[in-house]
Amino acid sequence: MMGLPGAGPLRSVLYVPGDKPRAIEKARALAADAVILDLEDAVAPEHKAQARTNVRAALLAGGWRVPVLVRVNGLGTVWEHEDREMALLSGACGLVLPKVEDDRAALELSLGRPLWAMIETPRGVLNAPAIAAVPGVAGLLVGANDLARALRTRPHPARIPLLHALSAVVLAARAHGKVPLDAVFNDVRDPAGFVQECEQGRALGFAGKTVIHPDQIEAANTAFGVTEEQAQQARALLTAWEEGRAAGRSVVTFGGSLVEGMHADEAQEVLALWAARQQTVIDRPEGND
Repeated sequence: MMGLPGAGPLRSVLYVPGDKPRAIEKARALAADAVILDLEDAVAPEHKAQARTNVRAALLAGGWRVPVLVRVNGLGTVWEHEDREMALLSGACGLVLPKVEDDRAALELSLGRPLWAMIETPRGVLNAPAIAAVPGVAGLLVGANDLARALRTRPHPARIPLLHALSAVVLAARAHGKVPLDAVFNDVRDPAGFVQECEQGRALGFAGKTVIHPDQIEAANTAFGVTEEQAQQARALLTAWEEGRAAGRSVVTFGGSLVEGMHADEAQEVLALWAARQQTVIDRPEGND
């Protein structure tokens, strides 16, 4: 599923603070599937104006290999209008709006660019289906830190207190053909924990994961991607499906199992993910393996 015009699968989406020019420049060479230049939580109030200037310069300079979104400050803040105007005029591929709680906000911001709605409050979770139904919304991103705080949950390595909310966001997004992206993992010193959470997110139905550190990109791409063996299996299944259909058979089997149209569609998705992985390897500059 593609949530941005011309974009492939979004396995890893990297947040980059807008007030860190060196980090923004480094992000150009990384293997994330998309980048979010952040003007909101990652930027202190006294640095907001400079961050906006930095992001504008980075967008106008071009040269990005992947889609670049801008997370603007939320509705009702003193920075919201300038953030949105800058992002729209500078060529951002889409806007990430924090703390979306109803479809009204999404409808008001249908500005001709894809809108990515952050679901990070109880009201946002309950209204996720209506938010996802808005035509201008490309996807839903979980903001687990704020959501956990609002729900008064306790930290848990398996995110058990948040499972209902996480699944509700996936269900809402998938029901309306939108892209669900999993929340960030805070402890960059715990790669094993990050991999575990990626695998859980994939099992729950998320399309990819938002990340906060370059070291998390490869693990997210792997967890939400496919292996060569899986790609070979998908090709073989599609061959069996196409040959069976061409021969007029009403029942097609592969590996002893009945194959239906949904299995062929799933195999096509697997191959799309595989192609994205191959393109990432081809495009990645030397010295960034």
